[in-house]
Amino acid sequence: MTQLANGLLKFPKAQEVPEEFRLTEEIHQNEYLCNGQMKPWNGDVHEVYSPICIETEEGLKRQLIGAYPICTAKEAMEALDAAEAAYGNGRGEWPTLTVGARIKCIEKFVHEMMEKRDLVAKLIMWEIGKSYTDSLKEFDRTVQYINATVDALKDLDRQSSGFHLVDGIAAQVRRSPLGVVLCMGPFNYPLNETYTTLIPALIMGNTVLFKPPKHGSLLHYPLLEAFGKCFPKGVVNSVYGRGANIIPPLMESGRINVLTLIGSSKVADKLKKQHPKVNRLRAILGLDAKNAAIITANADLDQAVKESLAGALSFNGQRCTAIKIVFVHDSLKDQYLEKLSKAISELKIGMPWEKGVNITPLPEPDKPQYLKDCLDDAVKHGARIINENAGEINESFFYPAIVFPVNEKMKLYRDEQFGPIIPVISFSDIEEPIDYLIDSPHGQQVSLFSDDSHELARLIDPLVNQVSRVNINSQCQRGPDVFPFTGRKDSAEGTLSVSDALRSFSIRSLVATKLNDENKKLLNDIVSDEESNFLSTKFIF
Repeated sequence: MTQLANGLLKFPKAQEVPEEFRLTEEIHQNEYLCNGQMKPWNGDVHEVYSPICIETEEGLKRQLIGAYPICTAKEAMEALDAAEAAYGNGRGEWPTLTVGARIKCIEKFVHEMMEKRDLVAKLIMWEIGKSYTDSLKEFDRTVQYINATVDALKDLDRQSSGFHLVDGIAAQVRRSPLGVVLCMGPFNYPLNETYTTLIPALIMGNTVLFKPPKHGSLLHYPLLEAFGKCFPKGVVNSVYGRGANIIPPLMESGRINVLTLIGSSKVADKLKKQHPKVNRLRAILGLDAKNAAIITANADLDQAVKESLAGALSFNGQRCTAIKIVFVHDSLKDQYLEKLSKAISELKIGMPWEKGVNITPLPEPDKPQYLKDCLDDAVKHGARIINENAGEINESFFYPAIVFPVNEKMKLYRDEQFGPIIPVISFSDIEEPIDYLIDSPHGQQVSLFSDDSHELARLIDPLVNQVSRVNINSQCQRGPDVFPFTGRKDSAEGTLSVSDALRSFSIRSLVATKLNDENKKLLNDIVSDEESNFLSTKFIF
């Protein structure tokens, strides 16, 4: 059991790590996937140190778990050449394959992927400090997402299998791919959020370059060989290296058709500007968010505490959908702060393999100090640190903090802290939190807490025009995956969900002709002889 002393997490000795959660060996990746082959790499590598420290005679040391290649622009451009050749200006094997054949490739990949479940989950745990339970959930949710994507495409294809007859014109409308997709996922959901863009892009007939995040790269390695085995060569290619070195040449080439990034709006803006043909570039982006919770005088306080706590601190607050600022009515502020402090004190602090653990080490080496700077800045401008042990640091561990009262002079008022700090503001007039959301550069979600239906109705109507999801008496979240996931302002571009993603990575195309006897015969011949994969009335069950 992990011990706490003055709020500090006590890291284990090597022999105290349960055997079933140990990595049997360090994973030193010396190859990468390009053009259907695992190519050897003998150049520089990035050593991966876990946020989990090990207690040694010399003090705490981060556990080395492996290394991955630091490739150069040369290898990135070779991957782009491979993806572009595989797409073949839309004439390649993959973009012209039938929907059914592409689905079979995806299903084969899922089968291969399942064999790596335990290893990938352990790597998620060791690389980013996510609890083992949540690491398994991330893997399983990703598989469920892939299967749901397959089902959604079958539905879409069935809807498109007929002909429209309008004003003497017969047409079949289907969706066709866009080209080469550059896919860049985040560290906090390195498998799931990478695959929620990569898989829809693939299944719609695009070819892909994917760059794993700096934190959360090794976990993709066990799956690279499966990509090479399950898809035609050049359809899936991995790019490793320093983003500042390898991404600009890719974008500046003008040969990337779709940019998908889960990250910051500043990075997205910079990358889009590097593309010489911006009107040809489709961007599908999940970006910054500063989601607010609004707790009115009519809220069920216990429910508000439970949901805002989970919303703010699940996976240490490292979620774009996390609640990152709380507005509470003046009449409830003292009770709320007291109950929230008590709830934090009851959270389980520990190592990611411990059952029921809530707070774990942080993967970004500089994050604890950044969070401490945020607390110092808040205190400097008049805030108090409410809960016991708040802000205590031990290497990669940061004890959750409640900060009150927050004002516009503080970093925490606007900055997306992306960590276990809960900034709280009290209000007397409901216009105050509404004005905050109107002025905010972000517009992803909001959580409303009230048991008054009339009050909720008055809040819902203005707020749906500021954010893309209003949660009633519940935390902000992405799922279920069939719901649209997007944002306004600087929070997103494009929409993701199981079905929306299929549309995001494709475009509607149609074949049309005037309805006369000659053309009817031509259409019947093409369809009955199954000479076209696009123009078809095949029905996928």
